[in-house]
Amino acid sequence: MEKKLIQSAKILSLLFMPLYAPLWVFFGLFFFSYLRMLPWGYKLFIIGMVYFFAVFVPTIGINLFRKFKKWTHLELSHREHRHMPYIVALLSYATCLVIMTKMNTAMFFRGIVMAALISQIICVTLNAWWKVSTHMVGMGGLVGALNAFSILFFYNPVWPFCGLLLLSGALGTSRIILRQHSLAQVLVGFAIGYVCSMVFILISWM
Repeated sequence: MEKKLIQSAKILSLLFMPLYAPLWVFFGLFFFSYLRMLPWGYKLFIIGMVYFFAVFVPTIGINLFRKFKKWTHLELSHREHRHMPYIVALLSYATCLVIMTKMNTAMFFRGIVMAALISQIICVTLNAWWKVSTHMVGMGGLVGALNAFSILFFYNPVWPFCGLLLLSGALGTSRIILRQHSLAQVLVGFAIGYVCSMVFILISWM
């Protein structure tokens, strides 16, 4: 029973890697809001760009750095080894934001990337003495984005909201089961993602 629980926790952690959080927000916008009416070519271009800078580049950079240092995935998760992965993600997110700005994309598109960027900056700052859960930062960002867009687009998100909260609880529990984080680190991570998403998406609309 314990082995199955640990295996389930590993699978859940793998499925909801923090780097994918901005991508899930864009998927939600393009398929479950009025933005689904945008041309397919434009939607695929934005999703492809976000995937490249938010997922592909950081993943390649982090794996190359891990192999250069000859660290295992477990060693990379140690607090003192997490600065370089954070920096790689920060540079990639910042590049994506600059490109979006030069392309004059919608402000709330940039707000999503800005929220992810600021969340990473907070995490890398805290990492100097405390290991916050980036998985929960990502989940908090999804919940915050859902709340922000429900305010902006005037719709009731009660069922998706409940689903994301249940998923957040399951993911947070998984991180604790795997002994990667304490309850406090899980809760603080969720709060960082939630507040950053709410604040920067709403501000970007103004």
